[in-house]
Amino acid sequence: MAFVEQLISNLLYGAILGSVYGLATMGLSLIFGVLRIVNVGHGAFIMVGAFIAYWMFTLYGVPPLASLVLAIAVGMVLGLVVYMLVVRRLIDAPELASLLAMFAIGIFIEEFAKQIWGADYVGYSWELGGVSMLFTEVPFTKLLAFGSSIVIAAAVYAWFKKTKIGKAVRAVVEDREGAMTCGIDVNRIYALSFSLGIGLTVLSGVLVTLFTPVGINVYMGGEYTLKAFVIAVLGGLASPWGAFYAGFIFGLIENGSYTLLGLIPGVEPFGLTRFLSFVVLMLVLLIKPTGLLGGE
Repeated sequence: MAFVEQLISNLLYGAILGSVYGLATMGLSLIFGVLRIVNVGHGAFIMVGAFIAYWMFTLYGVPPLASLVLAIAVGMVLGLVVYMLVVRRLIDAPELASLLAMFAIGIFIEEFAKQIWGADYVGYSWELGGVSMLFTEVPFTKLLAFGSSIVIAAAVYAWFKKTKIGKAVRAVVEDREGAMTCGIDVNRIYALSFSLGIGLTVLSGVLVTLFTPVGINVYMGGEYTLKAFVIAVLGGLASPWGAFYAGFIFGLIENGSYTLLGLIPGVEPFGLTRFLSFVVLMLVLLIKPTGLLGGE
């Protein structure tokens, strides 16, 4: 009975964490879906968001959720700068060129942050109590992260479906030449999409700190880059919505398998959890190579 309770508790926690994973991956999928550029520097932008939450809370006492507005603003400005200086020159360039450029940008951001903030781990403590759910007590801060992720994802979805600019982005994804013929400024759409993608990524870094508030470091992004690529491919690399849904699946697999693997003597559950995630990814791709939602 204790095992069942622990498994259910971990699955619940995995679903909550998965919502943040999904939101963090939406920016990666959006950028690839519109510009066909793979942002391998993804984790560095998550790190920027984590430090925004940390410094706003530490220096000014601003709650992390209130930092979301600043985070997406900083992220969109940063994304626009990167687009204007680098990315716009890589449109239609060979895939390897954009891959290496984004890798270099990620390293540059990390090393620049290191010069400003140092390489030591930092953290903060923001406690609001907990809520009893099933067999466990979930910290209220994590429930806030869960709710915020869903609200933000729903707002982005509504923006794409209901607004004129959102429909223009979808038109560019469907047929760039056709969109240009209809008078859509494709370069403007590219700049907006890249900026929004980076903004969502930086914003997700704030929510990540609600799960690892003492694990903030300039090199923390590597782990999240790896997870984001698994989630993005699982959901359909060009589908932001698929990425969000796949985040829940990844969170359930990660936390559920950790409980199950812990029953095997002599096994280190954390390491095998990552292995199992890739096994599930390969199985899904064998059945549906385009991912769960393809390019929707």
